[in-house]
Amino acid sequence: MRRVLRREISGTIGLLTDEHDFRAMRHYRSFAFDDYATYLAGVEDLLTARAAQGTHTMLALFDPEEYADFCGDTGLDPDSPSSRTRFTAEIATTGPTIPYDGEPLADLVPVLIDEAVRQATWEYASTCLARLGACALCGKDVGQEAFARARDFLVRILDTADPGHRHLVCSVSATPETLVSVLHADTDADGATQLDETEALEFTTVLALGLAALPGALVMRTRSPGAPDRVYGWRLRAGDLEPLTAGEVFDAYCTDTDSGDLISPESGVDHCVPPDLSPDGTTPGHHH
Repeated sequence: MRRVLRREISGTIGLLTDEHDFRAMRHYRSFAFDDYATYLAGVEDLLTARAAQGTHTMLALFDPEEYADFCGDTGLDPDSPSSRTRFTAEIATTGPTIPYDGEPLADLVPVLIDEAVRQATWEYASTCLARLGACALCGKDVGQEAFARARDFLVRILDTADPGHRHLVCSVSATPETLVSVLHADTDADGATQLDETEALEFTTVLALGLAALPGALVMRTRSPGAPDRVYGWRLRAGDLEPLTAGEVFDAYCTDTDSGDLISPESGVDHCVPPDLSPDGTTPGHHH
């Protein structure tokens, strides 16, 4: 009966995703591993064994600094396996997690890191929006107004795009690092837009921050069967989307971001001027 019930229990493993974090955990005597490669192999063996038993397992990113803070706040002994399991249970509900479906662990580690970056980006952008306060001219909440405006822009961007696959990237120049959010959207057989709601929320939040307070840009690439890819975008400026010229989009896509050198353009790609997003060709409203 215990074996049967064990199959009904899901679990979460807190994963150390790099050697720096692994070395930080080696300061605890109760942490039994002394080699990172051996640790990863052990985790993968455990995941494989649980999957073979039909047990569902989630991977969570285990951050040693957050773990130390957690133990300090809760009064737990950090040099204890039970404290680590308590922390893992905490991050399973509040932190980034991904399911294990049999993929090699080497493939899952970058996915988990990307998920952590996505969540951190959204949380930072949300915090910045909340701190903007009320507009001195109209008294409205600047963050809420910017989010509503960003949501409206996103709807119009997708409505005016060619049917097919759309890949949107929004970057905002924040401190200390640029915030980047990506959104994928597809059209189904009926022409309706299909997208991930969580991804759309994160994208809209970063776009809202750019509209409200920080410079940035939004670029979209559309891909339709039997047609060349189309790339166009906008500059985020003064609460509005300012269309980029075809030349500006070409320069952005054909310049190496590290060296500044020109690179060959992709074949089958048109660098275009974006469609007009406002129904009457004007930009409405009061901008904060």
